[in-house]
Amino acid sequence: MSLTQRLEQDMKTALKNKDKTKLSVIRMVRSAIKNAEIERGRPLEEGEVLDVLSRELKQRKESLQEFEKAGRTELVEKMKAEIAVVEAYLPAPLSEEELRELARQVIDEVGASSPADMGKVMKEIMPRVKGRADGKEVNRIVRELLG
Repeated sequence: MSLTQRLEQDMKTALKNKDKTKLSVIRMVRSAIKNAEIERGRPLEEGEVLDVLSRELKQRKESLQEFEKAGRTELVEKMKAEIAVVEAYLPAPLSEEELRELARQVIDEVGASSPADMGKVMKEIMPRVKGRADGKEVNRIVRELLG
C-alpha cells in the first residue's frame, strides 16, 4: 500500500472514530500533497510524498519551538500531537551513530578530505537519508567529520 493510499485509509478510519486531531493533520498533509501535485502537473512519486511529509513535520517542529518560547502550553500540546501523527507516516529516523557511519561512507565514496568538499558530500548523502534525518543534523555531522 502506497503512502497516499495509507493516508486516505487512515483518514476514513479517523473520521469513523471521531479522532479530530488525526483527521485534521491527515487532511492538511493530503492538501499539501495535492498542492505539490498541482505544481508539478502530475501525481507525486513515493519519495516526493516523503519530502512533503518531511516539510510538514519541519513546519510543526518550528511552530512547537515558537509556542514553547511564548509559553503557549495549549498550543504546545496540540503541536506535539500533530507531530506524532506526521511522524507515524515517515520511516524510522536514523540514530546519530547510524548517521555518522553513513556520513563516513559517503565521505570515502566521494573522496572528500576538507570542509571545501562539503557540497559534494551533502549532495550525495541527502537522498539517502530522505525523511529519516534532519538536514541540519546531517550538515552538523558532516562538518564535524570533515573539519
